[in-house]
Amino acid sequence: MGLLSGLKSVLGMRAEADATRDADPDDLFGMSTAYVTMEADLGYAPTGDAALCFGDVDSTDFQAATDEVEAILDAGEAETGTEAEFTGDSHGYRWVVLHDDDFDDLVTSIHFAADTLIERRYGSRLLAALFAFEDERTGDRVYWVYSFRRGAYYPFAPDPDTDHERDQAAEFKLESKLGGELSLEDDKAYWYPLWPDRAGDHPWE
Repeated sequence: MGLLSGLKSVLGMRAEADATRDADPDDLFGMSTAYVTMEADLGYAPTGDAALCFGDVDSTDFQAATDEVEAILDAGEAETGTEAEFTGDSHGYRWVVLHDDDFDDLVTSIHFAADTLIERRYGSRLLAALFAFEDERTGDRVYWVYSFRRGAYYPFAPDPDTDHERDQAAEFKLESKLGGELSLEDDKAYWYPLWPDRAGDHPWE
């Protein structure tokens, strides 16, 4: 999977030690307006993909909590059409990956999943939520990453022409344009790149 081991220190243990506040899934609703700006002002359209990343726990109670998340999302699929899949990676992280052309449904489903884990007292296991966008002219992907431990968003724009390099100009443009709509992470040490294993894939692939 696409997460490097450094994610544990940046979005996990280190961010938990430097946490600004408890995880608040209501922050995710900020994307419900930000995506309009992304498309109308910057030319980035939603790809229809989003994901929730969280640390695993080897316990029957945690398994019951994730089963509850899965049941909620399965029930919601009939109403919203949001498809959900659960996967794990080699670093011990779990992913809920969602697909829906209706961006508001993606946000709502991510919120349901995160809120359920918090209600089950596993909010400390939440790491990040990712929302994927694509440049309508070039097809280049960018992401908004929400760190639950820091209570803030940051942009991640992989440079499609290089190996594990970031498009800093694109990230600066996103930061400048969305700074008034999203709660942005001020400390760029926490703008951790979530590289996929293969160029062109999403970080959770």
